[in-house]
Amino acid sequence: MPKERGQKVVATNRKARHDYSIEDTYEAGLVLMGTEVKSLRMGRASLVDGYAYIDGGEAWLDAVFIPEYTEGTWTNHAPRRKRKLLLHKQEIVKLSHKVKEGGYTLVPLQIYFSDGRAKVEIAVAKGKREYDKRQTLRERQDRREAERAMATRRHLGE
Repeated sequence: MPKERGQKVVATNRKARHDYSIEDTYEAGLVLMGTEVKSLRMGRASLVDGYAYIDGGEAWLDAVFIPEYTEGTWTNHAPRRKRKLLLHKQEIVKLSHKVKEGGYTLVPLQIYFSDGRAKVEIAVAKGKREYDKRQTLRERQDRREAERAMATRRHLGE
C-alpha cells in the first residue's frame, strides 16, 4: 500500500476563531487507539467543546468527540476520553508558562492527517469579550462592502 502524502483535514473548530483571539499555534501529534484512527479516517470528529491542558509536564486534549467506529467490536474506544498530545519538552514548558501567566487557554483548531499521521493544531488563545466579537464582525462586514463596491465599479468601468 502506498504511503499517504499531503494533508487531509478531518475537523475544524470554526467557533474558536470567533470566540478567541489566537496568539500562537502549535502542531502536536495525538496518541490514539486503532478504532479512533479508523473513525477519524472516515472524517468523523467534533472539536466544539474541546480544550487542551498541561498536567505533570504532559499535554492533554480533553472533551474532543471522536465517535465510536461503526465496524468496531468490544475493543471500541470511549468517544470523549482524554488523549495525550505529543509535543517537544520546550514547547510544553512554553505553553505552561503562557497559560499560568493568566487569561490564556489552549484551544484545538483542527484535527488532520499529515503524511498519514494524526495531528492536532493547538492555539494559545485569549478569550474575546462580547464587544470584541461585534467589532470583528463589523470589520469583516465593512471589508466585504468595500470589496463589493470596488468590484461593481471595476465592472462598470469595463
